[in-house]
Amino acid sequence: MAKKKKTVRREWTKDDLKTLKLLARQKTGVTKIAKKLKRTPGATAAKAFVLGVSLSCEVR
Repeated sequence: MAKKKKTVRREWTKDDLKTLKLLARQKTGVTKIAKKLKRTPGATAAKAFVLGVSLSCEVR
């Protein structure tokens, strides 16, 4: 039986939030922002929504 991968949740640091807001202002796509932050596009989009930050609609 294959082992199930454990979900690891990392806290959002002040630097992560600063980067997210900066890249969102530059109209960078969600996938590129997620790769830069080493997070999933879903987690990135969810955090942006909570912060009220508008992102480019490039979710794939």
